[in-house]
Amino acid sequence: MIEEPDTDIRMGSVLDRDEARSIEALIFASAAPVSESYLAERLPTGTDLKAILSALRDFYSSRGVNLVAIDGRWAFRTASDLSFALRQDGQEVKKLSRAALEVLSIIAYHQPVTRAEIEDIRGVSTSKGTLDVLLEAGWVKFRGRRRTPGRPVTFGTTRDFLDHFGLAEIRDLPGMEELKAAGMLSGRIPPGLSMPIPRGDDDLGADEDPITQLDLEELGLLTPGGDAEQ
Repeated sequence: MIEEPDTDIRMGSVLDRDEARSIEALIFASAAPVSESYLAERLPTGTDLKAILSALRDFYSSRGVNLVAIDGRWAFRTASDLSFALRQDGQEVKKLSRAALEVLSIIAYHQPVTRAEIEDIRGVSTSKGTLDVLLEAGWVKFRGRRRTPGRPVTFGTTRDFLDHFGLAEIRDLPGMEELKAAGMLSGRIPPGLSMPIPRGDDDLGADEDPITQLDLEELGLLTPGGDAEQ
């Protein structure tokens, strides 16, 4: 008979089982990662939320589902080593084209970045279709508009991008040495190649303006009058 693990979550000598169970339920019932402010509003005043979340994350670290932080929000996700068990026979796996992977990588490491800057880094033109694929996947978003002639749109990654690739924040992207060690930077590396440290926030830069409703209509994301396109 398998012995059931102790499911009590203890903070020193204080048992916070009721609060921990409430946090589990709130996170489990949410369709999207939840913020700590969302949890705090639904718990008794004085609850040590951070300590309980840390204890829960440790508790679930060796189980079939893990409690993970994604861009400051919390969610339950299947343990990465069990992903094979969830694949359905005959399930079609859609793969990004090489161009889409290159563009996604550039946006992730260089955000906020414009289409012209992406093309300058790649050395080739970037089709609207490639960007549309990434936008439709929910991994890339319009951030703002650059304060330069033509006011080009800037692109950045989304929380769904972090969630899909198992990153707590954008700064968790691997650096050059990590990519070399994983064999992902092989062959001849251009001299002077460097990988910037991605910005870890959604705040607009000093050279960016926010996206307005008029901008969204121009980009085809809103119909005239302000109704969002499906």
